[in-house]
Amino acid sequence: MLFVLLLTGCHESVGPFQRNLTLEAFEDMKVDGYALNSQEIRENLGHISTSDRESNPVVGRVRKYYREGRPLVWIDVMGVDNRADTLLATLRSKLPEMGFNDKHFRLRQIEEDLDRMRTLNFNESDNVNKVAARLEYNLTRAYLRYVTGQRFGFVNPNYILNSYDARETDSTGRVKSYRQLFDVGMEHPNDAYTDRALGRVSRDSLGVYLRQVEPQGKLYHLLMEKLHAATDSQRPRIMVNMERCRWRDTLKHEADERYVVVNVPAFHLWAVGPDSIVDMRVACGAVKTKTPLLTSRITHMEVNPEWSIPMSIIRDDVARHGGDSGYFTRHRYYIADRKTGKHLSPGSVSASMLRSGNYRVVQQGGAGNSLGRIIFRFPNNFSVFLHDTSSPGAFGRDNRGVSHGCVRVQRPFDLAVFMLGREADEKLLDKLRISMGMKPETDWGRDLMDELDPAVKTPKLVSWLKVSPRVPIIITYYTIFLTPYGSLQYYPDVYGYDKAIRESLATYMQ
Repeated sequence: MLFVLLLTGCHESVGPFQRNLTLEAFEDMKVDGYALNSQEIRENLGHISTSDRESNPVVGRVRKYYREGRPLVWIDVMGVDNRADTLLATLRSKLPEMGFNDKHFRLRQIEEDLDRMRTLNFNESDNVNKVAARLEYNLTRAYLRYVTGQRFGFVNPNYILNSYDARETDSTGRVKSYRQLFDVGMEHPNDAYTDRALGRVSRDSLGVYLRQVEPQGKLYHLLMEKLHAATDSQRPRIMVNMERCRWRDTLKHEADERYVVVNVPAFHLWAVGPDSIVDMRVACGAVKTKTPLLTSRITHMEVNPEWSIPMSIIRDDVARHGGDSGYFTRHRYYIADRKTGKHLSPGSVSASMLRSGNYRVVQQGGAGNSLGRIIFRFPNNFSVFLHDTSSPGAFGRDNRGVSHGCVRVQRPFDLAVFMLGREADEKLLDKLRISMGMKPETDWGRDLMDELDPAVKTPKLVSWLKVSPRVPIIITYYTIFLTPYGSLQYYPDVYGYDKAIRESLATYMQ
């Protein structure tokens, strides 16, 4: 059995001379009560890991690490050195700034055990190997909890928001399934990240790494400043938005790349380019049909698109008009068999046939179409897009939660020009204007307009436009938001997400 003399480190780094000392040099000084026994430390780590029952992914990784007999991180032949002080100083400083309570990081126990190691204050119930094992475990636990939380978030939005709205319940009211509301490509911690993070402890870069994992965005640091002076009632809202800043998405774009961001609580869109910003009001999903949060890239635009009505709307709104040819004519709907594509007479299709899911109901493109004159398409799992609208009155409201999930844009032509970028020559723009029912602005366009058949209400000069390069689209949810113009704005919690996130963060606040 290997016995090692406990040489406790102080606040200074251990020098090369000390590190090169051998155990034999201290053979005559060995005192059993102060001797580190690697086997006993491992046994104590096993007991501690088993007794830590907290249900948390990070804690689970810590338990797994020590159960697998992996190398000790903080305790070595010299005892414990100033790396523990670096971690403690960071946690003492940062946790209050973040609004977090230190009890879930076990700081008091760490401080007490660190003092015992350095003052050789042990007893039979807390001998040196038990204290060393507890200190080792709690330092790793606190460290990984902090760096993983700062790097990826302390709570998981996939879990919170995708178990928020019940989609289907059984006869007892028990939820059978939930609506999916969050599909942002997120970076998540894994075992490889744990190994990399623990590897930073063994080097001289611990302090650097503790700073690197903190969110670097301007909004995060503005919120931290606001939190310092906030009242008790203001703090939860600020902390929730700080947590959103920690969620790192996988949608990467260059500094000079164009992008579009929709902030749902603001009911606003910003299209940001290297030297210009186009912003406009938007209408988003109602509370019962929330706009999902997602990231993607806009691939193309369709002019005068047809609207293939989702089954949820067919069942809730359209099916009851089965057999009423006048209703379908007024709305310019046609019905087609999903398998064959054959069009059917509306008068021959009953409500039960429509609810069966075997038939498509489609609104013809052009004036009066619910999608308006243009739609901006991007890959996503919800079939939601940005589009024009035939009902612009909603843009005059403060709460513009009126859609079935898509985002209606106030100035669709301006957004199309932004998407085209350098491809937007005057002839193309006038073709687009005419196709969207707008007046041309050049002599060439006016001459073209005169040549068109006035009986054709929807000239198809342009029907499909590629967006190249593809433009990143971010549909997000911040109730405190830093706009691209640099102003900090506050918005109401229209979907109640702040409350849900605050409840999940409560364990860190209390």
